[in-house]
Amino acid sequence: MSDVVNPQVTDAVTQSNVKVVAEAPAMAMGNVYQSLAHSIGILMENAVNQQQQANILSQAVTTQCVTTILATKDARNKQ
Repeated sequence: MSDVVNPQVTDAVTQSNVKVVAEAPAMAMGNVYQSLAHSIGILMENAVNQQQQANILSQAVTTQCVTTILATKDARNKQ
């Protein structure tokens, strides 16, 4: 068996390796941008959820205050 490799084969392999190495930074940045977009999406979901919970709490407090006011007026009217 011959130890000589066709120069066209070595050139093709070298070019493939260079192409992969050259694309690595772009792939890495693509992964960074995708992770950032996902993180921002989760951030927005959490913000919406927090607003919904705050509105529910606000409605509960308002209901309790109105109930207390009406109960106080009823107690005064019965006296």
